Amino acid sequence: MSNAPRTFSARWLGRIAYDRAYALQQSLAESRKRGEIPDTLLLLEHDPVLTLGRAAHRENILWTDEALAARGVSVHESSRGGDVTYHGPGQLVAYPIFDLRPDRCDVRRYVRDLVTVMSRLCSDFSVGVGPHGSMVGAWTDLDHPSAVWQGEAHATRPAKIGAIGVKISRWVTMHGFALNIHTQLDDFAMIVPCGISTHPVCSLASIVGGDTLPGIEWFAKRAVAHFEEVFASECVNGV
Repeated sequence: MSNAPRTFSARWLGRIAYDRAYALQQSLAESRKRGEIPDTLLLLEHDPVLTLGRAAHRENILWTDEALAARGVSVHESSRGGDVTYHGPGQLVAYPIFDLRPDRCDVRRYVRDLVTVMSRLCSDFSVGVGPHGSMVGAWTDLDHPSAVWQGEAHATRPAKIGAIGVKISRWVTMHGFALNIHTQLDDFAMIVPCGISTHPVCSLASIVGGDTLPGIEWFAKRAVAHFEEVFASECVNGV
C-alpha cells in the first residue's frame, strides 16, 4: 500500500450543458479506474436542467414537457442516486472523480464529506449548514441561519440548501453536489425537489443577500481549498 499523499487536479468549466458534463465525467471516471489520470474535481454551473436519478419518480416533475421547453429547461436521466433535482445558473456544482481506495472506501463517509465541504463554503458567510438525519443533502435553519447547525431536531424551519447525488463504481466516484448560491428559487417550482415536499429549498443569497456574495467562480476556487482540507488531499493543478 502506497503512503504517498493524496493529490487531485481541479478544473473550472464555467457554464456548461448537462449532457456535455456527463459525457466528460464518464470519460474521466473510466480513465481514473485505469489509473491513467489523477483524482479530478470538476467545478461548474449548468444550463437549466432537470435530472432524474436512479430512484426518480417522474411524477415529481410538475410541469409539462411543453412548459419546460418554453422555459428552456431540458430533462436528462442520470446514473446518480436520488430523485429529481434542478440545476441552473447561480448554483455551484462539484463533480469529484475520486478513487476512494485504499483508505476512504465508505460511502456514508464520502457523502458526509461532501456535506462538510458545502457547510464550510456557507460558514465563510456565517451561515450554519449541516446534514439531515434522514434526508440526504445540506441543510440550514431559516429561523436561525447564523447558528451552528445541530441537526434537524433543533431546527424550527429546516430548508435544503445543497443537494447530493453520487455514483461509485469500483470506488471511483461520479456526480457530487449542487450548492444553491445565487440560484433562482422560483425554478424549483417545476419539481418536487429530491422528492421532498415537506421542507423548502433555499439559497445562500436568499439568506444573506445576493449583493453581498461573489460570483460562482469565486466559490469554485474556495471549494478547492475546502476539498483539500476535508479530503486531506493537495490540489496540484487548481482552477
